[in-house]
Amino acid sequence: MSSHIRRIAVCTGGGDAPGLNAVIRAVAIAAANRGWECYGIREGFNGILFPERYPDGGVFRLTRDRVRGIGHLGGTILGTTNKGNPLHFPMKMSDGTTKDMDLSGDILAFFARKEIDALVSIGGDGSLTIANALHQKGLRVVGVPKTIDNDLDKTFTTFGFDTAVGFATECLDRLHSTAESHQRVMVVEVMGRYAGWIALHAGIAGAAQAILIPEIPFDVDKVAAKVRARDSEGRMYSIVVVAEGAEPVDGHRAILAPAEIGHAERLGGVGDRIGRALAERTGKDVRVVVLGHLLRGGSPTSFDRLAAMRFGSAAVRALDEGQSGIMVALGFPNVNYVALEEVAGRMKGVPLDSDTVQTGRDLGICFGD
Repeated sequence: MSSHIRRIAVCTGGGDAPGLNAVIRAVAIAAANRGWECYGIREGFNGILFPERYPDGGVFRLTRDRVRGIGHLGGTILGTTNKGNPLHFPMKMSDGTTKDMDLSGDILAFFARKEIDALVSIGGDGSLTIANALHQKGLRVVGVPKTIDNDLDKTFTTFGFDTAVGFATECLDRLHSTAESHQRVMVVEVMGRYAGWIALHAGIAGAAQAILIPEIPFDVDKVAAKVRARDSEGRMYSIVVVAEGAEPVDGHRAILAPAEIGHAERLGGVGDRIGRALAERTGKDVRVVVLGHLLRGGSPTSFDRLAAMRFGSAAVRALDEGQSGIMVALGFPNVNYVALEEVAGRMKGVPLDSDTVQTGRDLGICFGD
């Protein structure tokens, strides 16, 4: 496929992550340096599907001036959404029922009508699954991997992950002093959905005594035993890091809301559950801290800024080379191209035989197993 590009568009979907604006900036500038026009789509594809919601019509020109000075900012100037997959969009019917509709035809028609030649889709597994479907329907697409959870396959890491881990580690550092002062158990719940990357990396870096991740079903009695063992050694406090998707051996994962048409289930509450169980089993004062969306906000680290700019620039290069249906992926030493069909709908969990898990075990960290 040859280039022949005059206009491209970029969108951000799913949860926000530090580094999104750095990608947008890199895409817009790399496109401008090739003489291409670049357009931003509001809130995933909502800017195309519901233009009446936006004063600028939902799609606007990303000029050099528009992206100047945004690379260090958290969030996304385009806005984002994790509701309303355009391939399975919930539409209210006249009889009051909700029906799953495929609105991809509206998106394809928009690109044809506006003579936009290609799309850079920045997102996680859900967004890249949508991107792959649009590619299969004939749209020229390059994906950029984004998630603080680091759970996308075929890339060493995703931008946003380093920032989230760094902040979580700082929080653990602060909690050590207050936990020791009051001889408490601090249970710290972090994001990650069904993967334990944030909990694992922050937990080890932050010197936690127990780390509970979805990949290793946990027995809370094992965690309580770890707490009691520390008490017997005169270490009268403990830090327990738990991923929001951590699952006990009985298989009942904590959720805040079940899945519905248009959005996935909401995880959460496992920290409180573990906190109550540890208080009952150890008799200690237990406090629960949920970092939640604090992990999504703030300026990206230098690592995430550089990764984001490398991804954005590589996405434009890929289009210039005639590529489509691929995701740019971080390898060593270069950014690689991976077929979207190899990553769409796939999740990268923590390998149980990884060096990082083994490091935790060598340090005596309890994983609840």
